[in-house]
Amino acid sequence: MDFAYTFEQLTQELSICVTPDHKFGTDAFLLSHFAQHRRKDIACDLGTGCGIIPLLWFRCDPPQRVYAVDIQPKAIEQLKITVEHNGLHSRLTPVLADLKALDGILPKAQFDLVTCNPPYKIANTGILSDLTSEQIARHEVLCNINDVCAAASQLLKFGGRLCICQRPERLLDVLEAMRKNGIEPKLVRFVQQREGLAPWLFLVQGKKGSKPYLKVEKPLIIEGGGRDGFSDELLKIYGNGKV
Repeated sequence: MDFAYTFEQLTQELSICVTPDHKFGTDAFLLSHFAQHRRKDIACDLGTGCGIIPLLWFRCDPPQRVYAVDIQPKAIEQLKITVEHNGLHSRLTPVLADLKALDGILPKAQFDLVTCNPPYKIANTGILSDLTSEQIARHEVLCNINDVCAAASQLLKFGGRLCICQRPERLLDVLEAMRKNGIEPKLVRFVQQREGLAPWLFLVQGKKGSKPYLKVEKPLIIEGGGRDGFSDELLKIYGNGKV
């Protein structure tokens, strides 16, 4: 598959292949940090796109093994270029698959951590043809939040964690889908552009088979008195993900 691409540097040792179709934004950095991966984790990122969330984990104390799933061939080809470029063959595996059909592709109940930066918008009714990568990323045309939670429930061990980011207006949709699929919401954090503004994003962690108890953390603020007008916390997240 031939296409034009560039590399963006994440650290001195790590860079990622990006194209106009598959790139990344601030929400990927926030979710990667929020997931709080551990070195012993077997992890999976669903709807990985260019693979930014797994790549960010490799900046510092990466998981033992990571699988990155996407239904779009070009996204997976990009990620393969990234894996080759960074020499990550033994730790990061790109998987071309529909997250709704992972039987026989990924093992059940073997994962400690699943992440997903899902489409934020509910799809319009009607049949869509010639879907663009942007439509797939932004609208629930190929999967919805229940599909994500069902896939995660299949993959996770008992006590395994699912971490998702989503728009605040979808909060109840996410919590309901988690519980429907045996994943108990345990931690929520809202993200605000500045102090005093309504949040534009939330991050949620659920645990498979856990007892009910939901903790709401203090908001994560994007803009502040740090370098370039960002908050100190965001600068640390951009730096190496450890805060």
